[in-house]
Amino acid sequence: MAAPGLIDATRRIAAAASRAGRDPEDVALVIVSKGRSNDEVMALYEAGHRVFAENRAEALVERLEGSLPDDIVWHFVGSVQRRKVKLVARRTALLQSMDRERLEGAWAMQPDPPPVLLQVNVAAEEQKHGYPDDEVLAAAGRLTDQGVAVGGLMVIPPAPQYPEDSRRWFTRLAELGAELTSVHPEAVELSMGMSDDFEVAVECGATMVRLGRTIFGAEEREKDAPRPEV
Repeated sequence: MAAPGLIDATRRIAAAASRAGRDPEDVALVIVSKGRSNDEVMALYEAGHRVFAENRAEALVERLEGSLPDDIVWHFVGSVQRRKVKLVARRTALLQSMDRERLEGAWAMQPDPPPVLLQVNVAAEEQKHGYPDDEVLAAAGRLTDQGVAVGGLMVIPPAPQYPEDSRRWFTRLAELGAELTSVHPEAVELSMGMSDDFEVAVECGATMVRLGRTIFGAEEREKDAPRPEV
């Protein structure tokens, strides 16, 4: 089945990787399906895509209790309320948004907790979730000590007016990623780049990009998840 958005995004990722001297196969595309129908997800599945993400616990549950194929890999990209940790942990292959110390213990208490990425608030925005730069190594240490695998870092930078506006934040995340892998060699993932700036993210070393509007053609800007109840 034709999937023009998927084809175009794949082409643009490959071109950005080529400009940076990277192998396009080293960049995973995670399609954020929030607010989209199962039919739209299935169209992308039939086009060959398998990795999707949701940002609400209830939406993730509905996806997995529906009629979608079992071999879809689901990531979670929203801030998790502690009272919904069990719902998310049972159903996701990767939590991309481990964003605060108070969530760490609740996640670690789940049976065989899925791996996580540490969400970093690189721009120190008050309204954003995520660890400050100087807490990344400590957070990774706490989680690994509790048996949670830390796969790398994730960022949602300030909304850019132009794609290049995000380069400074992606560069900073890559620097933090290098610091992290010096202590935790397995934590190699850098999830950065959304519809407004993913090509710049690939040039800066992203190993995952998270796309919704680019794939589905929505006109509205992607928004951050609401603040969690803590």
